[in-house]
Amino acid sequence: MNNQHKLSGKRVLITAGAQGIGEAITKHFIDVGAHVAIHYFSSVDTAKKLMEYAIEKGQKSVTIKADLTNEAEANVLVERTIEAFGGLDILINNAGSLVARKMLEEMDTEFWHKVMDINLTSMMFVTRAAAPYLAKNEHSGIVNLASLAGRKGGHPGSLAYATSKGAILTYTRALSTELGAQGTRVNAVAPGLILGTLFHNTHTTKASADATVASIPIQRAGNADDVARAVLYLASEYDGFITGATLDINGGVYNM
Repeated sequence: MNNQHKLSGKRVLITAGAQGIGEAITKHFIDVGAHVAIHYFSSVDTAKKLMEYAIEKGQKSVTIKADLTNEAEANVLVERTIEAFGGLDILINNAGSLVARKMLEEMDTEFWHKVMDINLTSMMFVTRAAAPYLAKNEHSGIVNLASLAGRKGGHPGSLAYATSKGAILTYTRALSTELGAQGTRVNAVAPGLILGTLFHNTHTTKASADATVASIPIQRAGNADDVARAVLYLASEYDGFITGATLDINGGVYNM
């Protein structure tokens, strides 16, 4: 049974919703009839195009710029979403970055904290602000973006990133227990090699990508739509029984 019709009319906040995987997630939510609040930090043009696309389809949409490592700005992001929609049904915590590759011997304290703040602390800020509004619905949902690096440890130079993404796996399980009583399900997705995004265009060489693809059982890299479909599935299981789970999206290169 296709549950995605349940997303029609739902109010969704997507962090980093105008770039890479986030852009695909936003587009998919619009296509199933959801109202979307599109957070961005630098991708203003794409955010506006997505907003216009949603409005053309008769849905509500708003774009909101924020530095989510800043607690006050994260709070304002949620407040502006509530002002625009009158409530919130689904939160997609997509914002994150590897920033740069640094080995342990190169690791300075400022860089370590920067990666943790972007990938993990910002997620806590937004979720903490959103949780009381999610609690007002009989059923609500959160989907967090983790990574295969959080499962396997990542390639050399991704120590801080992989650690933060591994923490998101635990954060998801812990939060699902904490928010379960209010009717909010909390799940995560852990993408593997997703080509065609700024992340891998910046941080993954062609040689590394080719070697990784050769090790993937289905013999191809993933794309942003592969991840977006999985996020929509977890969100559309709207009154369902899945919570505290992480869905691995990696073509079979890692399973457990």
